[in-house]
Amino acid sequence: MNHPKQDSELAALVLAGSREAYSELYERTITEVYRTVRFLIGESSDTDDVVQEIYIQAYRSLGQYDAARPFRSWLMGVAMRQIRAYRRKRWNHIRLIKKAQQSIIAAYDFSGEVVDKISYRPLITSVERLPFKLKQVVILHYLNEYSQEEIADALGIPLGTVKSRIHAALKKLRSKRSSEILLRGKVEDLHEA
Repeated sequence: MNHPKQDSELAALVLAGSREAYSELYERTITEVYRTVRFLIGESSDTDDVVQEIYIQAYRSLGQYDAARPFRSWLMGVAMRQIRAYRRKRWNHIRLIKKAQQSIIAAYDFSGEVVDKISYRPLITSVERLPFKLKQVVILHYLNEYSQEEIADALGIPLGTVKSRIHAALKKLRSKRSSEILLRGKVEDLHEA
């Protein structure tokens, strides 16, 4: 499914003005980009907007693409910058809302509980609780099957940082999982007594 040479050739055709090449490049990459954005943002209503911004930015900056590098790593770098920009905007927006409405109590949103009851996935929940920097590398490495080198290239960080973030994420996931098992055991002991 991943054809770096074809992706680079399509990128060159897009730069030459081919709309068909851009359409094909989009079709070849949209699933991976959408899935990554969905996992890193978590809100489906905003996912479509962020994905759209990623492809707009990718088109605008395609002239800066170095054909010697893998296209999907370059595109994922564009995606990560757009996700960070979205998260910054969302954080600022939330901060302003909290300042303006400190006295208003938000209505209880039970939709998360319904989703959890319908599809209980403790691993995904644990991954979603990870800090963003750790969550990024876990999603790219385990969901999209990026190599550590590709992640370093996409995020613009050293390879050693990628390795340490993956290690830290796995350590946190293991500790959370063992804590849940211990807690479950203690609750069962209380029910037996």
